[in-house]
Amino acid sequence: MKKTREIFGGLWKIYVFTWFLILLIILYPLYAIFLLTEKHFNKGFHLLRFHTGLLMYLSGIFTSVKNKHYIKKGQAYVITPNHSSYLDIVILYQTFTQYFVFMGKMELANIPLFNIFFKKMNIPVDRKSNSSGKRAMDRCSLELDKGHSVVLFPEGTIPRSCPKMGSFKNGAFKLAIEKQLPILPITFISNYRRLEMKGMFSGKAGPGMAKAIIHEPIPTIGLTEADLVLLRDKVFDIISEELEKHHRN
Repeated sequence: MKKTREIFGGLWKIYVFTWFLILLIILYPLYAIFLLTEKHFNKGFHLLRFHTGLLMYLSGIFTSVKNKHYIKKGQAYVITPNHSSYLDIVILYQTFTQYFVFMGKMELANIPLFNIFFKKMNIPVDRKSNSSGKRAMDRCSLELDKGHSVVLFPEGTIPRSCPKMGSFKNGAFKLAIEKQLPILPITFISNYRRLEMKGMFSGKAGPGMAKAIIHEPIPTIGLTEADLVLLRDKVFDIISEELEKHHRN
């Protein structure tokens, strides 16, 4: 029974990827125009929201986002979700209506066609390179100065222990303290069930509900680098407790 589900899950993954590629090819000329210069990035962002929304509809994935009222218009956040699936990025575009950028691994910037999102708008980083990491964090700082929220996955990658989280890195919290801007924790409850990061015909995959919970923003005004570990651990505990509550039930 498990193997049958994994085979159907693999076929579903192929179906989703095919639709993503078809939509990307159709919309690519518009992306090429909107992502050419920064003044049109917001249009590219909203096109991406349309793109991902249509993809989810065709894939049979529906979102349930709790506590959207915590997101205040015009406020820049350092957004720190747990990382459970590549679907996390798609759900973020359906969660936020205001422009944001996210930091992603360098490998994403090397994928043909898809790399258009990393040429100027989003931020690629080679996590094995200190100089690349510094450039990426400098770019995040610049985006926050412009009033744009930035998404950083504190785990750095999708952990093998998913849905249990991996350890958090310091970068997102150091950045929030330096800029004195609020941290916005987000818990993705079920994304790993929709698209688990295993082989093509292994792991959980299929249509259904993708649940996200937005937590109350954590202010950093007055905090210093001495508070970094406490802030990091506080965010970890908030997300971890939410995950444990849902998976226990």
